[in-house]
Parts: sequence; structure tokens; C-alpha cells
Amino acid sequence: MSATKEMVKVIKLEDLKPQIGKEVQVLDQSIALFLLSNGEVRAVSNRCPHKNGPLAEGIVSGEFVFCPLHDWKISLTTGEVQKPDDGCIATYETAIIDGYVYIGGLRQHEKHDTSR
Repeated sequence: MSATKEMVKVIKLEDLKPQIGKEVQVLDQSIALFLLSNGEVRAVSNRCPHKNGPLAEGIVSGEFVFCPLHDWKISLTTGEVQKPDDGCIATYETAIIDGYVYIGGLRQHEKHDTSR
């Protein structure tokens, strides 16, 4: 799908608070955005692979988010769930352009449903 490879403007950078998640809808997908303490922005699927917990409501520590339902630790860089748990979520490319956050296509860190 070529639409997912394009960068999409989603939010003003100033609307993100450091280490507090923000849910946005991009191309009919729920995305969790995080402004890390180092100033980088990460974007991941907003649903934990365990019980679909809303990751935007999770606690951020470094480059990880902890699911608010069962405390699964998930990398905001790779999307991988940390052991002893298992799973992976989609990660998205981000860019800051003229004070706005843009999100790009899916990274290939997991098997994605391409039937849509």
C-alpha cells in the first residue's frame, strides 16, 4: 500500500508532553505517540499484543512503554516485547518538520495483516 509509505502530518510537536503517550488515528489505525526525554518521538501501534491494552496510557521509561493492563514491557524502537513475555507490535517512522510530527510507513518488525 503506497499510502502507508508516505509521511503523514499528525500533530504539533508542542502538543506532546515528555514521556506521556498520545493516541492519534492515522490511516484508520490507532497509533501511540511518545515524546522521549531525549527529544525523540516514537510511534507504535496503540494496542498491546497481550490483551489489546492501550499503550498510549502506559508508563514510559527510557525507550520502553509498560502496558497499563498487565505491565508488559515493550520497546518503542523495535516494537518487541521484553522477556519473559513474548510478542511484537508495529513501529512507525517519525519525522519532525516545521514543528509538526509526521508518521511514515510500517517497519517490518512483525507479521502484518496485509489483507486491508
